[in-house]
Amino acid sequence: MIIQMVLLIKYVEQTNRKLTRFFDNVKYNDFTSSFVSENKGESFNKLNESFNQVIQQFVKTRAEKEEHHNQLQTIVQHISIGIITYRTDGTIDIYNNAVKQIFKINNLKHLRELESIDPDLPEKLLQLRQDDSKLIKIYQEDELMQLSIQATEFKKKGEEYLLVSVKNIHSELERKEIESWQKLIRVLTHEIMNSITPISSLASTVREILPEKTHQEMDEDDLESMHQALSTISRRSKGLLGFVEVYRDLTRIPLPNFQRVVVKDLLFEAKLMLLHKTKNANIDIQIQTSPENISIMADPNLIEQVLINLLINAFHALENQENPQIILTSRFNKNEHVIIEVADNGKGIKPDLMDKIFMPFFTSKKEGSGIGLSLSRQIMHLHKGNIFVKSIQDQGSVFTLVF
Repeated sequence: MIIQMVLLIKYVEQTNRKLTRFFDNVKYNDFTSSFVSENKGESFNKLNESFNQVIQQFVKTRAEKEEHHNQLQTIVQHISIGIITYRTDGTIDIYNNAVKQIFKINNLKHLRELESIDPDLPEKLLQLRQDDSKLIKIYQEDELMQLSIQATEFKKKGEEYLLVSVKNIHSELERKEIESWQKLIRVLTHEIMNSITPISSLASTVREILPEKTHQEMDEDDLESMHQALSTISRRSKGLLGFVEVYRDLTRIPLPNFQRVVVKDLLFEAKLMLLHKTKNANIDIQIQTSPENISIMADPNLIEQVLINLLINAFHALENQENPQIILTSRFNKNEHVIIEVADNGKGIKPDLMDKIFMPFFTSKKEGSGIGLSLSRQIMHLHKGNIFVKSIQDQGSVFTLVF
């Protein structure tokens, strides 16, 4: 009986050890081992078989989970919209390749690391809540970015997280704005032309036939006054027609004839075009290119027009300034984009005008037409580039072309 009791205890302990081993495998996710039958009876065989089946199911479930996780990671990394998930304290959990491209970073562990891009950006992201959306404007490497930010909240292991999507929509916004202005200009010029053309024609016709019909019935003073009135109507109508034709130019920009152009040559050509103005105004224009042979694919005529528009604006900004100077610069930025800058030490642009200067018809000059900068922006858009300005009042302005 003692021997039987010992064997029974050993039998029960063996079962407990198998159970303990099985639960330890589950606890530590170790599914590499298996349970082998030891010819100790059918019940042991069935127990080992059940253990092995459960382990195989765990292995299958884990493989499916890893496959699903890898698939999700691949999708997140592949999409062109930036995705960031982070804790409420700013610690980064996940970010994709699009975020790296947008912010030009290789590694991101905390939102505070984005302060190097914009000092206020981390705080703006930390303030986001469920369904918040923002448009954030920042400058990075001489390029303007308008970031569309959308946020949603979720919980992971009982801890709150934010999932934020980031997309640079500067080009889309600029394209839509240009298209809207072009549509408006086409409608306005069409209606104005339809109204003015017959007025101008009728005024000229009446002025021609009036002397034959009325010289016997009107005295000389009245006849002269009527002639002057008709002449004024005809002259002003023609002036308005010319005015409308100027604004039609905004919708008639030819498609660029792309060719390889040395930037230094473009800058010298633009300088020569306005050499007489610089001499008369005693303005010093300097050209700085690094490297000397830097080149772009562009339409030289259109880009020269942009540079001339910017130089003319700089001349006006330098009126009555001491030691007037314009510096034309070309270089590569860290994104390997070609940068052309037109900088002056003039009176600068008032802060309340900064968002208006690229709008058609807007001008702060009495004799200005208000189409120069708008035309320049459309030309840069056709070149898949950008134009923006930085200015400090009474210190000067820098217009930047990005190719």
